[in-house]
Parts: sequence; structure tokens; C-alpha cells
Amino acid sequence: MKVLVTGGAGYVGSIVAGGLLAGGHSVRVLDSLMYGGDALMGLYPAGDFEFIRGDIRDRDTVTRALAGTDAVIHLAAIVGDPACSRTPDVAKDVNEKGSLALFEAAARAKVKRFVFASTCSNYGKMGAAGDALTETSELRPVSLYAETKVAVERALLASTGGPVVTLLRLATVYGLSPRMRFDLTVNEFTMELMTKRELKIFGGQFWRPYLHVRDAARMMRLVLERPESAVGGEVFNVGSNSENYTKQMLVDLISAEVGGDLKIEHVHRAEDPRDYKVDFSKAKAFGFIPSRSVRDGVREIMSAITNGVITDFDNPKYRD
Repeated sequence: MKVLVTGGAGYVGSIVAGGLLAGGHSVRVLDSLMYGGDALMGLYPAGDFEFIRGDIRDRDTVTRALAGTDAVIHLAAIVGDPACSRTPDVAKDVNEKGSLALFEAAARAKVKRFVFASTCSNYGKMGAAGDALTETSELRPVSLYAETKVAVERALLASTGGPVVTLLRLATVYGLSPRMRFDLTVNEFTMELMTKRELKIFGGQFWRPYLHVRDAARMMRLVLERPESAVGGEVFNVGSNSENYTKQMLVDLISAEVGGDLKIEHVHRAEDPRDYKVDFSKAKAFGFIPSRSVRDGVREIMSAITNGVITDFDNPKYRD
């Protein structure tokens, strides 16, 4: 396939693009380079690769980016609650209006597949019983970021006559990437405990699911390579049932790997609008089993830090 990856210079997108190239696909990346283009450097010599710099809200740029493509993996967004809170109007414009305009343009361009990267944070909070949430559970977004994702999901699932749509609700990602981030929970906790030997955690009892960034990318490729009949109109939670953790469980795991004397400060928080365990049985039945655990991700980050691969941890480029 010839695949357009929007946001392909980003934390997840750069891994997605590399995986598609390694699988023999032709890849075109569309990215505004808000956080620079270093992550693209390894893609140029890797195969049939093309880069277009631009914004998904620019109609002419999108038309050029879609020309001749078979599929779109749509990742470009203002990502996460803090980034969306800083610029709410831009976040809504990019994440919602821009995404829907991209889909409409893909339909006009006769693109066959459209994979939308969504988020498990759409679920917001578990019920009182604490049951793991499935793809049919109620969506209760509690942040602007999740609200925009839910709005796009609903519009795509209601669409007719355009590309075959697949929605992927990703667990919270972690792990090393060419466009590294240290504002993601596992990455941040590991870095803080490795470099400062101390950590402050808020609301350690609240649950989230976690997923290695390379496994997220592998699921996107898997969806593209399956028949349309297996993925059309489908929603998948992407992660593993065994990788649901509370913050306290994460801290305990990371602390055991880091070792030594560590100072952990607990800040009690009685309520958290996001508190959810997620069921990933549907993705498992589809054939997706994550290849890496949180422990694996912690160890690879520790290795990169210990060996001086990353040193300037406070650099703004490592945060959205």
C-alpha cells in the first residue's frame, strides 16, 4: 500500500512510518514539524519514503498529501490534556475540525482505508463496580482532548460511502521513540527516579492501561494488512488486560527496577475524573498481543539514560 501517515514526525507516528517501510509499504508523512523533524532522519534511507510539511487544516496541502494514496493513518493532533488546555481553540480546530476535513478529503480522493488513532481516555471513569471497560462501554470524556476524539469517532462511524474506517483506542503509550517524550507517565516516572532519585505522585490508587509505542504502531500496520471485511467500522481497544496498573503499582515496579534509596512523596487525591481499567479481549481475538510490557519499557529507558543516549531531560522538545 501507499500510506499517508499524518503526524508522522511525532512520538507514535515516527515508529508507525518506520514499521510500514520495514513491511514493504510506501509511506508519505504529513507533519507540521511543531516539535522538529529529527525523528524523520532515519526514514529517508529506509525505502519508499516521502515527506510533506504542512498542516492538516490546509486544504491544498491535504489534497497533495492524499494524491495516489491507498490508506491514511491519522495521528496528527494536539495531544494530551495539558497541551489542549493551553490552546483550547487550536486543539478543537486541529483535532476535531481538521480530522473531519481530512476524512472528507480522503473520501474525495477515493482513499480505501482510514485508521483513526483515538484514546482509552474517552472512557473517563469506571463504574462503581470497577469492571474493565469494553468497546461498547459508555464514553464519558472529561477533557477537551478526549471530547475531540469522541466527536471524531462518532462522525466517522456514522459516515457512509467513504474510506473503510477503523478506530483504535490506544492505552497510554510509553517507551523509546525517535521523537522522545518525558511527559508520559511511565517515561516520566522512570526518568525522575533515575535522575533525581525522588518522585511525587498524585492519586496513586487510580487506574490506567499502558501500551508500548512499538506495539501501538504494530496494531496500526496489522489493521491495514487485514481484509476490509475484518476491520471496516470496527473499534478496538489496543493494549493488554495484564497491563492495567494503578499509579502506585507503576511506582512500585519502577522503583524495584531502579533500586537504591528513593524518596517517594504521595499526595492524596480523593477523586480523579479519569480512573479506568480497560478490557482488550477484542484486540487479542483479532490477533494482537503486545510484545512488550511496562517492565520492558522501563528497562529500555533506564538503559538509554545509563548509557548517556539521552542527557538533557528538561529540554522542552521532550514534552508536548
